Amino acid sequence: MPDSCSQESRPLLSIENALDSIKVAIQPVSGTEKLTLKNALGRVLAESVYAPINIPRDRNAAMDGYAFSSRDRVDGQAFMLALVGTSWAGRPFQGQLQAGQCIRIFTGAVVPERADSVIMQEQVQVQEQNVYFPADTRVLQNIREIGEDVKQDACLIAEPKKLTAVDLGLLASAGVDRLAVKRQVKIAHFSTGDELTALGRPLEPGKIYDSNRIMLGGLLTDSGYSVTDLGVIPDNKQLLEDSFIDASKNHDVIITTGGASVGEADYVKEILQNCGKVNFWKMAIKPGKPLAFGKIGGCYFFGLPGNPVAVVVTYQQIVAPALRQLSGDALVKPLRFSAICSSALKKAPGRQEYQRGILSQDERGEFFVATAGRQGSNILSSLSQGSCYIILPKACSGVLPGDKVTVEPFSLLI
Repeated sequence: MPDSCSQESRPLLSIENALDSIKVAIQPVSGTEKLTLKNALGRVLAESVYAPINIPRDRNAAMDGYAFSSRDRVDGQAFMLALVGTSWAGRPFQGQLQAGQCIRIFTGAVVPERADSVIMQEQVQVQEQNVYFPADTRVLQNIREIGEDVKQDACLIAEPKKLTAVDLGLLASAGVDRLAVKRQVKIAHFSTGDELTALGRPLEPGKIYDSNRIMLGGLLTDSGYSVTDLGVIPDNKQLLEDSFIDASKNHDVIITTGGASVGEADYVKEILQNCGKVNFWKMAIKPGKPLAFGKIGGCYFFGLPGNPVAVVVTYQQIVAPALRQLSGDALVKPLRFSAICSSALKKAPGRQEYQRGILSQDERGEFFVATAGRQGSNILSSLSQGSCYIILPKACSGVLPGDKVTVEPFSLLI
């Protein structure tokens, strides 16, 4: 059976061209704010941060043991040193280490000036105030040098960077407690359609529950976004147009689901042409062909399809990269790799397809993927049960068991 896109009057836009069009059209938000470190997780760094101190600030022990000077070691012979004190983490040894002496030291504790080596506590014998070192004692090891991690005045984190928990730890280790981040992207989203019923209400004949708005709200959960859920707008052209214009006045982005197709009640493209600009409409992907991208005034607009799987696919593949660019975050290519397909997959040429699969890895490290079930754009269960997309290119006409395919793990998306 031929793909429905073969009936189009002109070729559909490829996903690569769609992403290029969006990249050219979108400008990152302007404006920054100062936040404390504990409130900065997930925000995009607006100004590079430089280390105010060396990390570590002092020479310190990399393990529990005994600190000594390599000058006291006798080549090829066991030797003994006098134990004269202890250096604790946070409580350094206060004396001066002399020739023939060593100290007990704990991980993270300051190493005395004369010492240049630390031996593991398990490798020595201690009798009263004497420590006996074996003949094969290694020197010049197990010490963290000043600035070994980051030198003072070096760049700790360069902008733009979406701050992770590890980034916050690195900044905290340097004593940084406030930093400049990009302002939040203001996003409005709503569903369209007379058939939609709110959760908690009984379903009337021909009605369905509004799952798209719940999913989209979850996908938009990000500390870099300020999200407003505008509910459900019925299939009323004037009401939809008024809603679009009102939302565009105080948001950076509007995202709708439904109404972007070619039915008599699908008004999104027409309204966007009336009150704004349509950059493109319809792409050569499956699911998700009827996607509209444009602008109303200074507000970007994404009209996603109504089928729930198409909503997720188009959000992840098209909208999410656009929002990252808008937020000022650095763009990165999605992680994709090859896997051996253990299922036969049906596909007609014409559109790049995102089928849901279940990814596995054998004991040799080889990746395998199997279909997650039925692939209709209304079948959320296969998306829930799957763990990756199986990405089939436009020219592909099907996959046989044993063929290699490209996969993209959900763990980095959902």
